[in-house]
Amino acid sequence: MDDRPFIYDWSKEELAQILQHWGEPSYRAGQLWQGLYRSLWSRADQFTVFPKSLRQKLNEHFVFESLSVVNESFADQGMTHKVLFHTPEGNPVETVLMRSDDGRITLCISSQSGCGMGCVFCATGHMGFLANLTAGQIVEQVLYFARLLKQENKTLSNIVVMGMGEPFHNFAQTLQAIDRLNDPSGFRFGERRFTISTVGIAPMIRKFTALKRQINLAISLHAADDELRSQLVPINRKYPLEVLLEACREYVEQTHRRISFEWVLIHQVNDSREQAYRLARLLKGLLCHVNLIPLNPTPGYRRRAPPQETIEEFKAVLQSHRIPCTVRAPRGLSIWAGCGQLAALQQERGLGGYARMSLV
Repeated sequence: MDDRPFIYDWSKEELAQILQHWGEPSYRAGQLWQGLYRSLWSRADQFTVFPKSLRQKLNEHFVFESLSVVNESFADQGMTHKVLFHTPEGNPVETVLMRSDDGRITLCISSQSGCGMGCVFCATGHMGFLANLTAGQIVEQVLYFARLLKQENKTLSNIVVMGMGEPFHNFAQTLQAIDRLNDPSGFRFGERRFTISTVGIAPMIRKFTALKRQINLAISLHAADDELRSQLVPINRKYPLEVLLEACREYVEQTHRRISFEWVLIHQVNDSREQAYRLARLLKGLLCHVNLIPLNPTPGYRRRAPPQETIEEFKAVLQSHRIPCTVRAPRGLSIWAGCGQLAALQQERGLGGYARMSLV
């Protein structure tokens, strides 16, 4: 394994100190940062604004890639593009680009390899927690796709931290990554175009609220009573709905920002009118929006999505109580790129010694 540090793990200030230590003029730090985050250069030899000696130093002291591409797949007539990366330790990381008919381009990125939350319908939860990603590795997923889009003269519209992992269990690295992508002297991606999705870790929601950031917050809810939610989302046993919703209300009150709730609809589990009425009562008076997501298939969970008429009835109940909601269209199912599908891997065959079992 290459023991050189990964350049995207270093902040602008840290890189400036290194260049200063090398005896370089102060303006070189700005050139380096803009080359990395605005020009999207990914090799030392691309920094032609630098003398050859400095390019050689960069190459000797840093690596410009941490994640290696193992497999790429496409679905929905090319509108969905999923990439399986490996970390230097061989841990899988999956990232999904989704294009919309209206021209929006959304990137779903991972904050961890695997996940320790154990949500029963989620393939990543079945593989368990493997490793936290560094801030640089989170950034790298974004820059990989930004380079591809640059070839089309296109840019990302939104970034959602909804891939593998629980972002609030890798809080510092996730926020550092967003800060670097938000930096106006570099990638310049506005805070309001980021969304962090959490399974509902109440103390971390409060910590996030205290920062008063403009980043959007989404909560994976999936049930409106503690008994059912604890079955589907085990963390509910530690932070039950009363505690979670109190943290959510504090978030809205202090930030004045709308909160999103994700609800995976599972046939004859959480798709009843009773659950819809309970959800409406739970969210009454809260500035929020509900995303209804028909269950995507995974080998580890044999349930299925409800029929369309049941989905529409659930939506109608929420709307009758003035709870804004949207049914999310399935995307990338044929390549296991849908919500809840990013995959565990097993060492058996193909893909650099790994075979795909399932994907969240």
